[in-house]
Amino acid sequence: MKILQIGKFYPILGGVEKVMYDLTNGFAARGIECDMLCANNDTTVKQLIIKELSPRNKVIICPTKIKMFATMLSPAIIKELKRRCNAYDIIHIHHPDPMAALALYMSGYKGKVVLHWHSDILKQAQLLKLYRPLQNWLIKRACRIVGTTPVYIKESPDLASVQEKCTYLPIGIEDVPYNKDATDKLRNQYAGKKIIFSLGRLVGYKGYEYLIDAAKNLGDDYIVLIGGAGPLKEKLQAQIEASNLSDKVKLLGRVSDEDLPNYYHATDLYCLSSTMKTEAFAIVQIEAMSCGKPVVSTRIPGSGVAWVNAHNESGITVEIYNSKALSDAFKSILENNALYQELSQGAEKRFNALFRKEVMIDKCLEIYKNVMH
Repeated sequence: MKILQIGKFYPILGGVEKVMYDLTNGFAARGIECDMLCANNDTTVKQLIIKELSPRNKVIICPTKIKMFATMLSPAIIKELKRRCNAYDIIHIHHPDPMAALALYMSGYKGKVVLHWHSDILKQAQLLKLYRPLQNWLIKRACRIVGTTPVYIKESPDLASVQEKCTYLPIGIEDVPYNKDATDKLRNQYAGKKIIFSLGRLVGYKGYEYLIDAAKNLGDDYIVLIGGAGPLKEKLQAQIEASNLSDKVKLLGRVSDEDLPNYYHATDLYCLSSTMKTEAFAIVQIEAMSCGKPVVSTRIPGSGVAWVNAHNESGITVEIYNSKALSDAFKSILENNALYQELSQGAEKRFNALFRKEVMIDKCLEIYKNVMH
């Protein structure tokens, strides 16, 4: 087989691009040719770039004219796909990406198509009105549609009529490495505290106001650490100060890639307080689980978040918009050593079974083989 993955942009900034990159390299390591086609995230670069990753795979990075509606408008992708598409047995499209769909439509490609449905289009309602006919064509054109969880696939209104050709492929990652000295330093910085960690952009759907509010119900032996930057920083900091929680909740700002693993390993428990289906999977959950940390997350209607963190197996799930439910879950886990150990072991076991990178590559290869037959 020779595979082409098509996604939004390069260099890698988001989870979708990381999945595409890991699959590409994973297949190449197994002797399968697999390339990536994407737009350049830097709109000032005007030439085509081909980056050889190994003898079996490369990244074809097309110049971008403009970024609009969170989409890289790159006519060069259409040209390059049309020129190259017949060299591939399978084209694997990562959705949502209107540019990739348009390029496939115009390429005249007759081979097999796998559609990776990472998320419905939720924010760009006006764009969706324009894009829907092309999206419907792509859904019909795909031989197999792959979601990140069975829940999201089942609940997506766009996929209701094509369930028979849908399956799921959980995102997989490698173990989160850490620096023992740096981790011990963090633990000592918050000595005597039960550490709750959360990470993400400070935006509305992350539900951080409910996590901060939950800290009111926690004793002084708790500390809530929130990593990430974003437009709600000042509002959330004002909430912390108005509630006299400055000693109990800390906004860390952006956590560096170097420091992040140490926070995962230093924490006692990870919290995902998101409230909207925009949070479709939450890779942060499996990063915490890989470190053997129990997770408290929310049951978001239509989202796969609560499937990733299995209730009473790898952690506890609670209803959205409920600060007391969050704090009760924290206390039930962190004040019961037997339950903590059970969920800690369960988190690691679930990670090993479902969310390792090699498991993702194995399952994707099976999907490809089924498509080819």
